[in-house]
Amino acid sequence: MRKTAAALTLLALLNGGAMAESVSLNGHSVSLEANQTPIHTAKNSQAIAQLPAGYRFAHPGQFTVAVAALNSPPLTVFSEDNKTLMGSEVDIARLVADSLGLQLNVVPTSWEDWPLGVASGKYDAAISNITVTKDRKARFDFATYRKDSLGFYVKASGPLHAITKAEDIAGLRIIVGSGTNQEAILLAWDQQNQAKGLKPFVPVYTKDDAAQTLALQAGRADAWFGPNVTGAWKAALTGKTRLVGSVDGGWPKAAHIAVTLKKAGGLAQPISTALNGVMANGDYDKVLSRWGENVERIDRSEINPAGLGD
Repeated sequence: MRKTAAALTLLALLNGGAMAESVSLNGHSVSLEANQTPIHTAKNSQAIAQLPAGYRFAHPGQFTVAVAALNSPPLTVFSEDNKTLMGSEVDIARLVADSLGLQLNVVPTSWEDWPLGVASGKYDAAISNITVTKDRKARFDFATYRKDSLGFYVKASGPLHAITKAEDIAGLRIIVGSGTNQEAILLAWDQQNQAKGLKPFVPVYTKDDAAQTLALQAGRADAWFGPNVTGAWKAALTGKTRLVGSVDGGWPKAAHIAVTLKKAGGLAQPISTALNGVMANGDYDKVLSRWGENVERIDRSEINPAGLGD
């Protein structure tokens, strides 16, 4: 069986050279090979009717979506041409595009690129594991589609057994994405710790998944803190890392992942309606289940709910 080229490289790095056909996550067998087949849904006439009259998409007839090309399954992974992205984020984008009667146009981007691209109209939306936060709501609109759960993962043979509160990160070197809500949580915890006279934590910023894996396994970092579904994928695939704590993405409150849109651009309501449609017809569950993300399911999409910092 053929596998995606980039996925093979990633799986080999994570698994010490061995290849894996599938990963078992949350009671579901997740297969990169099988999941290349797109999941489509029907047009949603209600969502289409809610589009502003004469709305101009970035590309006529297309739903142009920025997706950070981080090669972090199950969220994103490159297909066999090393250009086309697949993963749960692309699947959600496709459900929205189909619901609106549009062709999906996925644009692989860097994490740093999507804010300006969405605000300028270069992209109609960003779907890239973006958490709703108070600060982001001042600049963007959101339509939620998944719970946000973050996990601390460490080297399986390492000495750490629990990271669940601020004091636990004192003095640790933690891999975290720059500009993410998980970084914001760590910085808030660190501020609390330093006020108590505890050692500061050291953020470790890496460029890609392979660098993160090598830093953790080589002992250059003590832990990785990021989307729990990504951490769970790696742990299930290799057995070389393990979960030592989880935190709601909106610490100390719950938070949600959302389709991110230009502020007051008119797309929040139709996209929320589209998401609620696929949640009702079962296609949303098909996407989450095949990527092992069913534990982060939500019952209904909301527009601009309370988030981190509210």
